[in-house]
Amino acid sequence: MPVSIAIVGGIALIPGYINSFLVLSLLLDKQPKLKDDTPNKDVTILIAARNEETRIEETLRYISNQDYTGKIKVVIIDNASSDNTSINAAKAGEKLNLDLKVIEEASPGKFNALNTGLYNVTTDLIITVDADTLLHKSAVRHLISRIESSPLEVCAVAGSVLVRNSRHNFLTRIQEWDYFLGIASIKRLQGLYQGTLVVQGAYSAYKTDAVKKVGGWPDAIGEDIVLTWNFLKNGWKTYFEPLAVAFTDVPTTLKSLSRQRSRWARGMIEALNNIKPWHQPSNYTKYLTGVNLIMPYMDIAYTLFWLPGLVLAFLGIFWIVGPMTLLVLPMTLISYTILFLHQRDVFGKLNLKIRKNRTGFIFFVLCYQMIMTPISVLGYIQELFKLKRLWK
Repeated sequence: MPVSIAIVGGIALIPGYINSFLVLSLLLDKQPKLKDDTPNKDVTILIAARNEETRIEETLRYISNQDYTGKIKVVIIDNASSDNTSINAAKAGEKLNLDLKVIEEASPGKFNALNTGLYNVTTDLIITVDADTLLHKSAVRHLISRIESSPLEVCAVAGSVLVRNSRHNFLTRIQEWDYFLGIASIKRLQGLYQGTLVVQGAYSAYKTDAVKKVGGWPDAIGEDIVLTWNFLKNGWKTYFEPLAVAFTDVPTTLKSLSRQRSRWARGMIEALNNIKPWHQPSNYTKYLTGVNLIMPYMDIAYTLFWLPGLVLAFLGIFWIVGPMTLLVLPMTLISYTILFLHQRDVFGKLNLKIRKNRTGFIFFVLCYQMIMTPISVLGYIQELFKLKRLWK
């Protein structure tokens, strides 16, 4: 009986509760109105780059095309590149007439690069952008509008990161829906409760003083996760702005995707080890970070019990998975439908079109979790045994 309860709880009861909570939250979600949608406060964009000579100019060109009326300063930190990243960045900055500074950081590690860039920031606000990430023309304006329209205790706002290279292969087409629906839904839920748990380094805005007060970006495989939790621990709030859209390249091979997602799982464990949920000052953030405590349990239950149960079901043995399991699909489709309507509204306001990718959507709904959950378990094992960090 105890084993049965553990299995049913891990693959049905707790996931069912979390999915219901997600649906109700998405129904309640309504972004507060912006007090000023044309801010002009000076901002510094930090770009940590390593061997990005072929892509850095395009990233800078999208920054130069922003409709933001304030002054944008750009600091590129060349993180021990072995190519011409610094040279190409400097040439592109001059060509595009950007206020750009290129600095060197010889110690590998994104946290080292960003902290070096932090010493060169003179503005009250910072935006971090990955070197392979392209900003929508209104991205900076919407992101700064949100942080400027928010209460004083809001110290960071996560932007909405979507897939840039979705047409590359079948794997990227599936990931397009993960970013568009899966990740975006979690961000909206957490933002509703004023505790976005990952203000991602790929594209987010921060108050400079807040970053400095928590000691900058930590030496962690999930440096953006731990940084965000440090903000929350200090009683600050973190928001999410769906209109601040950027597009990034996602992994194109299963190997690189596995490394990325296992790294994310390790980052969550790092955050839990560094900042315990019960030490969070807000009840909202206690709850949201506390949910992460049971994620390893659910992922392990799914991997060890649900997947074998699915194989048994195909053989006609319904010990774990059976016809009743199909009843989870309506709730899943309801949550994705609500989020799709939210995202359709966002795309309409930004004059963007949602690409038709039906095959990718079907495989995302039916098969994606079967790949991602075992990868997360791999990440937990890597962190447990403190194995070597792999970024790419």
